[in-house]
Amino acid sequence: MGLTLGSLFDGIGGFPLAALMHGITPVWASEIEAVPVAITMRHFPGMGHLGNVTEINGAEIEPVDIITFGSPCQDLSVAGKRGGLAGERSGLFMEAVRIIKEMRNATSGIRPRYCVWENVAGAFSSSKGRDFHTVLKEIASVAVPGVPVPGSEAKGKLFRGRLVWPKSGGSMGVGWSLAWRVLDAQHWGVPQRRKRILLVADFRGHRAGEILFKCDGLQGGSSQGGGTRQGTSTDTLEGADGADNLFGGRREV
Repeated sequence: MGLTLGSLFDGIGGFPLAALMHGITPVWASEIEAVPVAITMRHFPGMGHLGNVTEINGAEIEPVDIITFGSPCQDLSVAGKRGGLAGERSGLFMEAVRIIKEMRNATSGIRPRYCVWENVAGAFSSSKGRDFHTVLKEIASVAVPGVPVPGSEAKGKLFRGRLVWPKSGGSMGVGWSLAWRVLDAQHWGVPQRRKRILLVADFRGHRAGEILFKCDGLQGGSSQGGGTRQGTSTDTLEGADGADNLFGGRREV
């Protein structure tokens, strides 16, 4: 078997669908809403369903190579009350980190090797930018327990009492790496502006930036919302909100 994937906060199976399109096997998913579960059961009959993330022990479920999670965004979104990671819903981010750590502890640090986190761009400004700082620290700590804040190249810049984060960036240490960038749905064949942060972590190597930024051969939607297009990495990056490179980019102000 090739790479395997587990999807937390699965919704209607966006990450499992992307996995199948790239030869990755979705093994299990966690979702509590009945309708999305019914949809994924129909489209992914071989995928297990684990239910509520708060009841999952990462040491007891089937280990996978990749764990994806679009943790609840309501408390991070600029449209909400902005409770941030301290909020009841967006705070479930910490449950995903716990599950990943439990699985890695049970597999001697072998699985998962990668995680992918997706969320609204409001995560950059929530709690004056400090919530995204927490996201970086918590995900980095999966690779190295007790790891300090990622290196200065990954820190937001302090501006009028808040941290301002670049739209693309990353950090790495001995044997681990993470990278993030903002993607906008309008550049991928969807007729609307819909910005989302994608963060990739490689807990056993330095491939996070390669995975997230080197898009040679990537297929994306056309501007008309139909068909596909082949783009070089430069074309794709510039078309996806001007991301520049692993450790820099335009800033959200």
